[in-house]
Amino acid sequence: MEKQNFVKRAGVIARENVAAGLGGPFGAVIVKDGKIIAEGANHVTTSNDPTAHAEIVVIRKACEELRTFQLDDCEIYTSCEPCPMCLGAIYWARLKKVYYSSTKEDAKNIGFDDNFIYEEINKSHENRSIPFERIPEDEATNAFNDWNEKQDKIKY
Repeated sequence: MEKQNFVKRAGVIARENVAAGLGGPFGAVIVKDGKIIAEGANHVTTSNDPTAHAEIVVIRKACEELRTFQLDDCEIYTSCEPCPMCLGAIYWARLKKVYYSSTKEDAKNIGFDDNFIYEEINKSHENRSIPFERIPEDEATNAFNDWNEKQDKIKY
């Protein structure tokens, strides 16, 4: 399949998701070596999971399918430009390229506006709309020390 067909498939998944009443108008596929490895759609409202965006769903499925936590030899095709959370997941999964159709401005025009998150990220903790408070704790520090000293850790 060619790129256009993969992004079209993501759009079809998004439309089917809306028609079935399963969630928002977002779909995604992950491709490896020219083949779709996994498909996903937005299931935020039906799963009561705010992280169940199409990109997160499809990353989880692809990692399970390929038995890995990094997808550095895969591409993701989405019906819409990824939000900040999905963008973070894409970078953590090490996907090699992102293809998308609709823009974040298109999403904003139908009620999915993530701009406030981009703005919040750049604010200091004390100026964020959700308060952040640091509570230093030895156990948390000890966990980092344990990890640092662990000889057989799997780095990621």
